[in-house]
Amino acid sequence: MRSMLMVLVISLAIGCVSDTPNSYLAHQYLQEISITQLRQGYEQGSYTIEQVVKDYLQRIEDLDKKGPALNSIIYVNPHALELARELDSEWKAGKIRGPLHGIPVIVKDNLNTADMPTTAGATVLHDSYPPDDSHLVKKLKTAGAIIIAKANLSEWANFRASKSSSGWSGMLGQTKNPYVLDRNPCGSSSGSGVAASASLCAIAIGTETNGSIVCPSNANGLVGLKPTVGLLSRSGIIPISFTQDTAGPMGRSVTDVAITLGVLAGVDARDEKTLAAQGNYLTDYTSHLKADGLKGKRIGWLKSIGGYHARVDTLMKRALADLRAQGAEVVELDFTMERSAGSASFTVLLYEFKDGLTNYFASLGPTARVKDLKELMEFNKSDSVELNHFDQNLVRLASEKGTLLDKEYTDALATMLKATRENGIDKLLKENNLHALVAPTGAPAWKTDWIDGDHFLGGSSSLAAIAGYPSITVPMGFVDVLPVGISFFSTAWQEPVLIEIAYSYEQATRHRQAPKFIASR
Repeated sequence: MRSMLMVLVISLAIGCVSDTPNSYLAHQYLQEISITQLRQGYEQGSYTIEQVVKDYLQRIEDLDKKGPALNSIIYVNPHALELARELDSEWKAGKIRGPLHGIPVIVKDNLNTADMPTTAGATVLHDSYPPDDSHLVKKLKTAGAIIIAKANLSEWANFRASKSSSGWSGMLGQTKNPYVLDRNPCGSSSGSGVAASASLCAIAIGTETNGSIVCPSNANGLVGLKPTVGLLSRSGIIPISFTQDTAGPMGRSVTDVAITLGVLAGVDARDEKTLAAQGNYLTDYTSHLKADGLKGKRIGWLKSIGGYHARVDTLMKRALADLRAQGAEVVELDFTMERSAGSASFTVLLYEFKDGLTNYFASLGPTARVKDLKELMEFNKSDSVELNHFDQNLVRLASEKGTLLDKEYTDALATMLKATRENGIDKLLKENNLHALVAPTGAPAWKTDWIDGDHFLGGSSSLAAIAGYPSITVPMGFVDVLPVGISFFSTAWQEPVLIEIAYSYEQATRHRQAPKFIASR
């Protein structure tokens, strides 16, 4: 069994929060622990799955509900310890379900879980139990993972208000950034990012339409992978956009993200986008964890994505030097995404949000409190929480749209895809003979503001997000005590190449540092 002396040494080396309970020392061994280390611990008998789950649950209690009160968890799984004991029995019997056997996972609360409510952060879905698990939750369970909790998010994945605070929902309120508590965690996968960064789980699952995986990964010092749309099923996930939505893993290392991606990827007949993944996905991406993965790679630096923060620009220049030192050739590119892409994407999101959310309400059957966006708006007006801080202007705009057969919709869809694919990523890669593109992920976390909303200075998510192409962000360093990331993106189904690049960069630089829960900065 693990030594309490070792736990004490680790806690003194890392530093712990002065206001946390004594039980914090008992679960300090979980801070920054990897999936591989957990599995090695099970194999060696250092600890049981039940003990690990119990300690993660205590960590959630001490750090999320008490102590720094991160406020990242909406629901804790009441069956977690029971499931852990079952997995312990299977492990002892030699029945290993898969690469995540006994690994505690937290999923964003827009992924359906039949044993816990699924709310998208909205009070209208309070205590809403979907009829079945989402496809990805089923895949996690089949691989042996334990869904120990569900994470807070920007309500409706941040598609509700004209101005809002990322990480705020009517269900739970505001999630805090674990590096500096009065700073914002970004979103919409805010709780997933905070939970993974604060080691409340081994790995977390987020979703992205535009920036909702990579931005909270940037703000919380994580590796976040937004896959090609279609690599992972969206069935059973509360939607914004059929064209842009995807789930993806968020973790403390490229290795953990790669392991989890292999579990999640694959075809699902209920999501037609995944049919294109046939022959384009792997069940194991770990063979692409190559320390020399940058050697011989040609990477295009989108230097126009910058200038919004001088210290981020400085870190980016150092990162480019690191890429070159590891054998990559960096090509400077003058490129600006066509302005029509952003406005066309917004039009598409309005149409698809209306269509997708109406279908989701219908999937709940007679338990659904509302059946469409107009009824949702009326519910919010009568609720004591929902409109206290932010409006529902985006819901209103979406409710006024027609169907997916409208010319406005089909024209906008064609415009945005041409701008970001044919005239965007694909053109840049082909004309310059590149493996990938690179840019800073975003700026340091801003101070949370419920009056003026989020203060984005800049970021690089839109090009890959609107195209439906993959991107991965990796810690690039710190601005004072706040982490920022670097993003690599490419054309469809190039996750293996991006993992090679990201892993090589990560191993050469090792910028990830655990948060220290500073009150204010």
